[in-house]
Amino acid sequence: MGAERYAACFARLQERGEGAFVPFLVLGDPGGEESLELARALIAGGADMLELGIPFSDPIADGPTIQAAAQRALAAGATAAGCFELIGRLRAEFGEVPIGLLVYANLVVGRGRDVFYEQCAAAGVDSVLVADVPTLEAEPFVESARAAGVAPVMIAPPNVDEARLRRIAEWGEGYTYVVTRRGVTGADEEVALEADVVTRLRALDAAPPVFGFGISRGEHVRSALAAGAAGAISGSAIVRQVARWAAGELERDACLEAVRGLVGELKGATRG
Repeated sequence: MGAERYAACFARLQERGEGAFVPFLVLGDPGGEESLELARALIAGGADMLELGIPFSDPIADGPTIQAAAQRALAAGATAAGCFELIGRLRAEFGEVPIGLLVYANLVVGRGRDVFYEQCAAAGVDSVLVADVPTLEAEPFVESARAAGVAPVMIAPPNVDEARLRRIAEWGEGYTYVVTRRGVTGADEEVALEADVVTRLRALDAAPPVFGFGISRGEHVRSALAAGAAGAISGSAIVRQVARWAAGELERDACLEAVRGLVGELKGATRG
């Protein structure tokens, strides 16, 4: 399906006058079955799409919250093969929900680029964003993704030059991940939204721009949409609730309810 599920989802949202809300979760945190329950809770809370992480030992684009989640998942025995099995179960339950992966290049190259993307397609993954591959080195990943029918998601950073932005627009499918600021992921009090990047991407007919990095409150989501984005991604704010479960601060049901409630709040900010 690749970009098709994204296109259909964005079309439905446009008809309803809503933006997309996309929560992020690390698979296998705090355990495999637990992360599956959490993914279900995200959808129950109103998530339009999912962005999922396969845990990696050195997630350099992520801040401490998501790094800790990856470490918890690895300590619990998470593997790429196990993550694909969980995704396959999610896909069987939720046929229309776009499912994207955020991964690091070693995970892709270590399995063989073509093999990795074929495994993604077989599990029901719609898109893959490889966080640590610069645009100038992205073309082989784009080719392997497209060959498998998986949408290659590109990152548009602040102050990106025109030549690079044209490549991002040409190669990206599904959505375009627009970075709100320099640095690593994390839940911020304030976010700086690059409306200029959104305008330039739309002029190049790029895949719909979605803001990420630092989105943790309804006002952040509303600001993202006001800046012209098609949606917003929130990761650290979600993962913090999972950390409380892992630490014993929240019982299972309380954590699932907290996650549903947070997603409901952030999704609600995409309406009207």
